[in-house]
Amino acid sequence: MASSIQNNRVSAPGYCVCCRVCNMWCWRAFKWLPVLLIVSIVTWSYYAYVIQLCFFTIESTVQQCVYWVLYHILLMMFAWSYWRTIFADIKPIPDKYKLPDEELEKLLSAESEDAQRTILENFAKDLPIVTRTMSGSVRYCNRCVLVKPDRAHHCSICSRCVLKMDHHCPWVNNCVCFHNYKFFMLFLGYALLYCLFIMSTCLPYFIRFWKGDFGTAASAGRYHIVFAFFVSLMFAISLGSLFGYHCYLVANNRTTLEAFRAPMFRSGADKNGFSMGAYNNFKEVFGTSPNLWMLPVFTSLGDGCEFPVRREHQLQTFTTPQETNGAEVGYETERWRLFPRKGRTVPQIV
Repeated sequence: MASSIQNNRVSAPGYCVCCRVCNMWCWRAFKWLPVLLIVSIVTWSYYAYVIQLCFFTIESTVQQCVYWVLYHILLMMFAWSYWRTIFADIKPIPDKYKLPDEELEKLLSAESEDAQRTILENFAKDLPIVTRTMSGSVRYCNRCVLVKPDRAHHCSICSRCVLKMDHHCPWVNNCVCFHNYKFFMLFLGYALLYCLFIMSTCLPYFIRFWKGDFGTAASAGRYHIVFAFFVSLMFAISLGSLFGYHCYLVANNRTTLEAFRAPMFRSGADKNGFSMGAYNNFKEVFGTSPNLWMLPVFTSLGDGCEFPVRREHQLQTFTTPQETNGAEVGYETERWRLFPRKGRTVPQIV
């Protein structure tokens, strides 16, 4: 640990400021290319489906209207969820987790790993953290100079620590984390429905094209419809597998990172350490209001720093509901009821 903790806030000497700014803007522009690709494909699919299929190919007015309305509902929900995932407000780690300058100086001047571990343990003793490193020490980020909250990780792409980080997704140019995980799940779900709808409604015309009965009335437009069928089929396969995997993660209250490496607690690694049952796990992401579950509005429980854990991993000291404020009171009270500490009798949630 002694060799890994260092102050990274000093820039390398002799590095050109203009080159650094130029590289930064080029890298930022490059990261938007996957998003532009998705937007381009969706824009083309709109032309292929609405113009070529609904207007120029389908002859029944009723069928045109039904397809047109259903398509735009799915497109609106898909685009809304995608927008919220990309531009979600990813809030920084609270200041209470950041080391003050005095503590940082002590940490940098410590001569042994045990001394550094003691400094971090003393600083983190009042923080609501239950996870540890593989060696059992406090999880510390030397780049951000802070003690990591539970389930937080440093993203090398975003160059910051992120609360409940799942992964960095290039297709949304953002970290998928506590603040936008619900939006990401809805984006996958609506994107899958969008592709399945296009694929199923284009299938009869693909069969006609395969049999040579499409005719020449649609001219070059028929190739847009056939290509839309194949593109939606390919995306539906990939989205279906990804959406199914993340449904599994939600049901078990794991992130992608935790699925590859189980979180470490004082008592050891436990892949189910944050799992409170499938329904409670679902509510932790989607909230307690069923009317808002399918809408891309933020309803996730908690603040991203503290999470319910199994009884064997709970802290010895626990924040009381009276010490919380605002919207956190209901969540903390629910945590108490679901996971009471020894010697404390509380009513259970029904």
